[in-house]
Amino acid sequence: MYNIPAEYDYINYYNAQMDPSTVHIKNTAVNRYFVKYLLQKAISVFEWKLPPLWAKNYFLYSLYCFGFVAVVETDKFGVIPQACGLRGYDIFYQPTNAIITNPLLSGILEPRIGKECELIRLQPTYSGIMDIVSYYANLMAVATEALGTNLMNTKLSYVFGAENKAQAESFKKMYDEISSGEPAVFIDKQLFTDEGQPNWFTFAQNIKENYIGDELLTALRKIEAMFDTDIGIPNANTDKRERLISDEVNANNFETMAKCSLWLEQLKEDIEKVKDMFGIELSVDWRKEVTDNALDPGII
Repeated sequence: MYNIPAEYDYINYYNAQMDPSTVHIKNTAVNRYFVKYLLQKAISVFEWKLPPLWAKNYFLYSLYCFGFVAVVETDKFGVIPQACGLRGYDIFYQPTNAIITNPLLSGILEPRIGKECELIRLQPTYSGIMDIVSYYANLMAVATEALGTNLMNTKLSYVFGAENKAQAESFKKMYDEISSGEPAVFIDKQLFTDEGQPNWFTFAQNIKENYIGDELLTALRKIEAMFDTDIGIPNANTDKRERLISDEVNANNFETMAKCSLWLEQLKEDIEKVKDMFGIELSVDWRKEVTDNALDPGII
């Protein structure tokens, strides 16, 4: 084989690179949060009209995560979408059969593509978008983790000089009451020195110089804007300067819509094949809000 995206076997290499990031955070829950958030944004670009009995979440997440789904007719459930594997080659190295396994279907189904089933693909490469989602989710998670750490590091800290454990516990109680917002805190005079000076002092490096929270929030917004551009959501692209001329707005709109236009073209082509084979009502198009914003310079 030639190992080019025209072959469906390309997905074996492509999907192996599901997470192309080189830096990963320790708190994987933050990364999962952004994966879910960005994946939902990507799915929102197109508006789908599906047969009423199809589970929309199953269909869309299978399509966007795996890159394709098979539409097949079954005796028990009628015409349904199914996540599947692929096998076989035709003269153009395209798959010949889908491989469908489902505990509610009898046995393993291997319908012939184009005769017994049809594939709906998100991209011509038979690949999903989890590599795109994971890449930006990792960047946003790293930025968020850095932001949290920076905010903690810019807190004003106090150091207490205690003569014994009992005095240290008294200091802890005093600090807890102050931090909780008590309007008045009463302490033992033994917490002061013999000269009447408090036994505590502030400890901080230059807080203002250490604070980079604003820059991190700006970076977070820029990363999300880059993702929006990649998956077809119009964005202001205002990091260049406050005002953009119309030609720059149009250039950004073209960059935003170009990749997803290819996806939409592929989806519509495959949907027509499904409709011809099974006679069902199925369609996809740009979500109205996406095209309206892309054509409206007022979003800048």
